[in-house]
Amino acid sequence: MAFLSGWLAVLAVGLVAVITPGPDFVLTLRSSLAHSRQAGIYTAVGIGAGNLVHATYSLIGIGAIVSQSILLFNLLKGLGAAYLVYVGLKSLCARKAAVGIGTVGSRRTISRRAAFRIGFFGNLLNPKATLFFLALFTQVVQPATPVLVQAGYGVAIAALALIWFTLVAVWISQAGIQVRLEACSHWLERLSGAVLIAFGLRLAVADSSQQ
Repeated sequence: MAFLSGWLAVLAVGLVAVITPGPDFVLTLRSSLAHSRQAGIYTAVGIGAGNLVHATYSLIGIGAIVSQSILLFNLLKGLGAAYLVYVGLKSLCARKAAVGIGTVGSRRTISRRAAFRIGFFGNLLNPKATLFFLALFTQVVQPATPVLVQAGYGVAIAALALIWFTLVAVWISQAGIQVRLEACSHWLERLSGAVLIAFGLRLAVADSSQQ
């Protein structure tokens, strides 16, 4: 029964966490609109990989050290805020001709590696993800919990993120939706940029004790 309840808690909390709109959602949306479906999917893969890293160091105890060190936490928070603001500023410079989605030639190209990095670092440099994994795993992981089960928890969260954000990328890049968004795609990217900057600034000024 404890085994089942642990998995139910991980899956339920993890699902709510990944579908709640946040920086990861905006990054995936931006990559899909500004570049391509493939870019959005690889951004989703990067987000999943970032979650896997968070899960790994949380399970081995490094996350506890980060959460207890004001210096390390603020350093991570600052890096995350700067990255979100950087990506957001790039989006604010979007032009209609550059991000139009009616034709392939009008969209900016981006490598799969670059799209992956956007998702990976955007997720990895978010200190709230550290505390999320710590809060979750301290509730479901017990001294008697097998290592393989612990690893399974981490993989499950990463898989949920990968599946959800891949679905977001596929949905937003459908031809019918793209046609409807063609006239305002550059404004949507600018809006996503403003949202990313807002996330970054909020992260930068937030009180560490309230993260």
